Amino acid sequence: MSEAGISGFDKAAILFKVLGDGLAITLFKDIDQDKLRKIRSRAQEFTDIPLEVQRVILEEFYLGFLQDKFKEAAEDARRPFAFLDRLSDEQIAYLVLGEPSIIAAMVLAQLIPERQMKIYERIDEDQRIEVLMELGESSDLMNLEAVTNVAGDLKEKARYLPKASEFERGGGEKLAAVLSHMPLDQADLFLEKLSKENPELLKEVKRYYLTYDDIFELPDSVLRDILNSVEIDDIALAMKGVDEVIVDKALDVLPKKKQAMYEPVEGPVSKREVNDARRKIMTQVRKMQESGEINVADILSGDMIE
Repeated sequence: MSEAGISGFDKAAILFKVLGDGLAITLFKDIDQDKLRKIRSRAQEFTDIPLEVQRVILEEFYLGFLQDKFKEAAEDARRPFAFLDRLSDEQIAYLVLGEPSIIAAMVLAQLIPERQMKIYERIDEDQRIEVLMELGESSDLMNLEAVTNVAGDLKEKARYLPKASEFERGGGEKLAAVLSHMPLDQADLFLEKLSKENPELLKEVKRYYLTYDDIFELPDSVLRDILNSVEIDDIALAMKGVDEVIVDKALDVLPKKKQAMYEPVEGPVSKREVNDARRKIMTQVRKMQESGEINVADILSGDMIE
C-alpha cells in the first residue's frame, strides 16, 4: 500500500483506524453523522496498514491541523467575533441566552441587519429594550481588550452548542405528544392557559392534538370508528354531563344494536369515573392516530372524503 494512491476518504478512514474511536470522533466532530458512519465502516476494512503509510497520513493531518489553527488564530486577531459567521441564528440566540444585555448587544453589533432582527426577536421580551439601549451606548463603554475577552469567552461557550441535527426540536407536534400522555383535565387546563398566553402555539398544537370535546366535531365515519372500539357502558359514563345534542350525535353514528344497548347513567357519578371512561375513548383516539387511521392535520384541512 502506497500513500500516494490513497484517496482522501480512505485517508480519513485510516486516520480513524489509527487514532481509535474516542480521539477520532472528537477530531471529526464537524462531519455529519452519515459521512462519519461511512468513514467508520471503511476503517473496519483496513486490517494491515504499513507503519510508513500511517506515519505519512498522521503527519499530513497534523500539518493541516496546524495550518487551520494558524488561519483561525489570524482571523480571530482581525475579527474576534468571526466565529459567529459559522453559527445559525438559533445557535446565536441560544449563545446569548442568560447573558447580560451588554453582551447580547455586543453580539448583535457584529451581525448584518437581517440577522440582527432574527436574533433580536428571539431575545426575551423583558430584555429587548435594555439590549437596544446597550447597543447604542456600548461603543463608549467597551475597550478593545474587553471586546476581545468577551469574544473569547463566547467562542469557548459556542463550542458546546448543539448542532441542529443533534437534538430533537420542540414545537406543536412535540407538545401535542406530551399532552396526549397527561391526564385529560390537566391537559385541558394547560390548553386553556395556552389559548390566553400563546394563541399561535395553540393553533399549531391543535394540528396534532384532539381533546375529548374535539372528537365530536370529527366526520361521522371517524367518530363511528372511535366509539365502536369502546364498550357501550364506557360511552354512557363518558357522556355524563355532556350536552344532549352531543349525546344524540354520538348515538346516531353507532350501529343500531349498540344504540339499543345504550342506557344513560343516572344519579351522581364521581369525576374520576367519568374521566376514566373518557380516557378509554381518548386512548383509542391516540392508537388510531399512531396507526395512521386518524390524521388530524388532514381532517382539519378538510382533506377528507366521506
